[in-house]
Amino acid sequence: MSDQADTTGGADELGATVAALTADDIEPARRRQLLTRMVGQARSRGIADLFKPRAAIRWMVDTVTEIAPHIQVRDLATLRRHFPGLDDTALADRLIRNAARTTAGVGAAGGGVAAVEWTVAPTLLSAPVLLAAETVAVVAVELKLVGELHEVYGVPLAESGGQRTVALVHSWSTQRGVNPMVPGVGVGAVLGTAARKELRDTLLRRFGRNLTTLGPFLTGAAVASFLNRRATRQMAEQLQADLRRRGIARPAPPSALPGPPTGT
Repeated sequence: MSDQADTTGGADELGATVAALTADDIEPARRRQLLTRMVGQARSRGIADLFKPRAAIRWMVDTVTEIAPHIQVRDLATLRRHFPGLDDTALADRLIRNAARTTAGVGAAGGGVAAVEWTVAPTLLSAPVLLAAETVAVVAVELKLVGELHEVYGVPLAESGGQRTVALVHSWSTQRGVNPMVPGVGVGAVLGTAARKELRDTLLRRFGRNLTTLGPFLTGAAVASFLNRRATRQMAEQLQADLRRRGIARPAPPSALPGPPTGT
């Protein structure tokens, strides 16, 4: 019982850290702090053999499915409050821009953490943990973006937590919008069937890309930042095109709303 409670508590703490990393406007120092904390939490969960690709991918698949329910997706009303005066297209573009900036920031933060890790030779063993943690953090940002783009284009996601998690992960893996006419499946589908394979294959591509940024000090930070930004934009633009085709056409909000957008 205590082991199960410890596992659940660890997942909750890791989920809270990852959720904080998805914020649009955190300072670089705070982002490095959160990523460092995430690496520490990953180590405390008994991670081993992450130099082996299968072990790394298995850990990332398990971790993404654990933290996905903790990601706070803003509904349309909240997005309208945060970004007043924007029509659907402008709002979607702003969300994509902000998410791309955030994942670029995660890549830069990973370079900052790596600079510390590479100063002492024995800690080189933590490099795969850092790359796996960075990949999960980037996926979390993109899962949030996936959910919010569905809100903007009027394509509803399931209300229940488990169904919503499945929808987010499946949409991210396939870069396609959720079809509300197709009956949902349980979380077990993500954990044990084709949806899990889609998630694993997509994570494998992302992790493989991140391996190319590994280097001493900050040599990989600029590359990681650029690649993260580009990958987030590519994913979002493909999803956006699909959501436009199936979304609900809504009139633009009134142009007389006071003040400029409050979001960044």
